[in-house]
Amino acid sequence: MPTPMKIDFVSDVACPWCAVGLASLQQALAQSGDAVQATLHFQPFELNPDMPAGGEDINEHLARKYGGSPEQFERNRAAIRERGAAVGFSFNPAGRGRIYNTFNAHRLLHWAGLQSDEQQLALKRALLEAYHGRGEAVEQDEVLLAAVRAAGLDAARAQAILAGEEYGAEVRAAERLYQQAGISSVPAVIINDRHLISGGQPPEVFEKALRQIAAESSASP
Repeated sequence: MPTPMKIDFVSDVACPWCAVGLASLQQALAQSGDAVQATLHFQPFELNPDMPAGGEDINEHLARKYGGSPEQFERNRAAIRERGAAVGFSFNPAGRGRIYNTFNAHRLLHWAGLQSDEQQLALKRALLEAYHGRGEAVEQDEVLLAAVRAAGLDAARAQAILAGEEYGAEVRAAERLYQQAGISSVPAVIINDRHLISGGQPPEVFEKALRQIAAESSASP
């Protein structure tokens, strides 16, 4: 019998390694389905919570935040594209262009999680594909609503959420919870509230960890 397992995927829509990590984790879950029966929940983390409307040019942002040159950034993007292709995620060859505020995306993801785990996953993937796959502005309501529709969720309800402040407090509380738990970079994959796997790991790393945790859980009295 597969071992039930709770997985919290702490991430930001703005994070390219989160797109790689999610695709990699899903591949690992498919490969370890004989040992693991997982419920996957997405938890919020904002890399740039103070990003203003309109966003910022990606190269200017990276240079200011981390240092480096446009040539270095392009090499990094090429490496990420290669890692994404290996797990079935296609990055936009032209890159993201700009970095945006993702708070509204997190509010919608929180709401989607109240509907079902499957719809939250579908919305997360749709948002990652919109931003990293097509370079769309994920701060804009029309982009967010297109992702909502792609996930099979109620666009009218989502529009009402975007027009107000619903789920803002819940997102802020969850962000504080994970920051206080020591999460400072994403993706962070937390299994059964105890085991942490950091970064966009290859599928085999995730699969090995999942199987080991499942075996340990089965052996526990």
